[in-house]
Amino acid sequence: MPVDLKDIPPFRGLREEKLRALAAKAVLQSVPKNVTVIIEGEFTRSLYVILSGKVRVYLNDENGKELVLDVKGPGEYFGEMALDEGPRSASVVTIEPSQFAVISMADFRAALIEEPELALQVITNLIQMTRGLNENVKSLALLDVYGRVARMLLDLAVEQGGNHVIPEKLTQQEMANKVGTSREVINRILRDLTTGGYIKVEDKKITIIKRLPSKY
Repeated sequence: MPVDLKDIPPFRGLREEKLRALAAKAVLQSVPKNVTVIIEGEFTRSLYVILSGKVRVYLNDENGKELVLDVKGPGEYFGEMALDEGPRSASVVTIEPSQFAVISMADFRAALIEEPELALQVITNLIQMTRGLNENVKSLALLDVYGRVARMLLDLAVEQGGNHVIPEKLTQQEMANKVGTSREVINRILRDLTTGGYIKVEDKKITIIKRLPSKY
């Protein structure tokens, strides 16, 4: 079955014949939950377009502690940094059963050369990713743990029925990985925010009830 890429950034606007040619070379890959797709440091040469499911992009330190860089879902992609032929800069694991369109780096590179608009989309995505990483580094360096947790909650929240809700059901360990702390610290902060009436936690879904305090 051919892969449909026309509605997936950055392939929107790609000429129809080029889009069909690239899609014909893509390989569909279905991956269960909790399977590592890319390992940091390995040399692989593929771009992964997420058709369904979600993945977590993360780093591990020498003690095995995980730092989450991003969570990606349908319409997003990963693996483009292998364009420089260096090792993978991060690991990627599925957090839901997922399906990918896997494109070889040789085919992707050829498409970038032939389609300037596609190359510009990829460059723009890399710039946005770098900006996000810069913000994360600044947050880790300048904010205390509570400040990082509060910022994470606000960044993840979306408005639903007049309330600000974090729709993604994150475990406390996943939250800890995002902000570079321990699960115990997350548990304590969430418990105190709940007791203070700032948030409500039901079935792992967090609702922000009122403005979070500036200090913990």
